[in-house]
Amino acid sequence: MTAGRIPVQRSASASRARSGEPAPALRVPEGPLLAANLKWLFTELPFERRFDAAAEAGFAGVEYAAPYPYPAPRLRELLRAAGLRQVLINSPAGEPDAPDRSGLACHPGRTADFRAGIERGLEYATGLGAGLLHVLAGIVPPGVSTERAFATYVANLAWAADRAHGTGVRLVIEAQNERDAPGYLLRTQARATAVVEAVGTDRFGLLLDLYHAQVTEGDLVRTVRACLPYALHLQIADPPDRTEPGTGEVRWPRVFDALREGGYAGWLGCEYRPAHGTRAGLGWVAEVTA
Repeated sequence: MTAGRIPVQRSASASRARSGEPAPALRVPEGPLLAANLKWLFTELPFERRFDAAAEAGFAGVEYAAPYPYPAPRLRELLRAAGLRQVLINSPAGEPDAPDRSGLACHPGRTADFRAGIERGLEYATGLGAGLLHVLAGIVPPGVSTERAFATYVANLAWAADRAHGTGVRLVIEAQNERDAPGYLLRTQARATAVVEAVGTDRFGLLLDLYHAQVTEGDLVRTVRACLPYALHLQIADPPDRTEPGTGEVRWPRVFDALREGGYAGWLGCEYRPAHGTRAGLGWVAEVTA
């Protein structure tokens, strides 16, 4: 299914979702498949109903940060019924106001908790058929130097990579901007790619979030070109308000040209806040990727 046929294909997708058949793929022309992030999209619906809504809109896959409040068999059933593929989940994190709200990988003294979280994350990822587990770096704890936090982080990643070996799940890391994630350890794409190289590109990859990259560094086309060799997954939103592409400051046609030139044909997670509703905003696919 091409981007320009989104409205026509919705009814066909809905019937396929109800019958359990795979949904036709919402895809950037000559580029990546689009995955609906169910934390951010279709939020007018209860979480469990967002799966069918994503299939009806033509998405072939979904991602969301935290599957853990739901039993894995229930999530598998929702995926199967909608004909969707689980693309990515995050490693467990704490409550929104807790010190570990962005993960534990950089927290000295919490190694046992980090490892338990990775075990749980891999259990869910394998159970849901998700090929990617995003290992959250975490916020540098008070009183801990950045150097110590970073050393802890790299050591924990090396353990996680060993643990994930043979599971069929690839691990990814993501740099996040200081405005949205104050104190987050991993802030730049250059640092993230250096970590991937240090731990091993055969064991780790980059989750390249184009929104975070633009907010922190700008120069997005050059960033894409430099990072694509390391990228196993991309996510997208438009600064300054983290809305759908075409509503903010980025010249997305140039960015998508760079993705095509780089040969990226993986998944692109739609992790944005719809400006005027999810379905109404899907016109961006045709408008900014042609």
